Amino acid sequence: MNDLFEKIPMEGIKNIIVVASGKGGVGKSTVAVNLAVTLARNGLNTALFDADIFGPSIPKMFGLEDVRPEVSAIGDKEIFFPVKKFGVNIISIGFFIDQSQSLIWRGPMAGKAVTQLLGDTQWGEIDYLIIDFPPGTSDIQLTTVQKLNLSGAVIVTTPQEISLNDARKAA
Repeated sequence: MNDLFEKIPMEGIKNIIVVASGKGGVGKSTVAVNLAVTLARNGLNTALFDADIFGPSIPKMFGLEDVRPEVSAIGDKEIFFPVKKFGVNIISIGFFIDQSQSLIWRGPMAGKAVTQLLGDTQWGEIDYLIIDFPPGTSDIQLTTVQKLNLSGAVIVTTPQEISLNDARKAA
């Protein structure tokens, strides 16, 4: 089968919801964090995946800038174990890079990095996996949507016409 369309096995995850926007700075990550924490506080097993590899903000929003997830080697493969805070299991590329470091990856490489981190994480039994996308419609969004069975999406915007137009395009 063509690797491009091969689904990422997400055993144990019942629902996957992406949070997206056409523009940056509209509150997308804030919505993703609040959605994840609210679901967890309502007794649901919840995980949050920060797919914004160029500007990961989830570790800072949870006060986890200096935390590193547990990583175990199984054969020649690394398995990542989420950090848990406020009842939410969290994984972000921001846990693995220096916050002052910029990632300069082309689209296909970025998409592959996101789907690999997503697939190599030991999520466990999860009712809702919330994925915080980067702004826009890059390879990260396109590749992830092709490789997962999504339950839904939340598109975040502001009332300005330009932001609304970008949100329509992103949807």
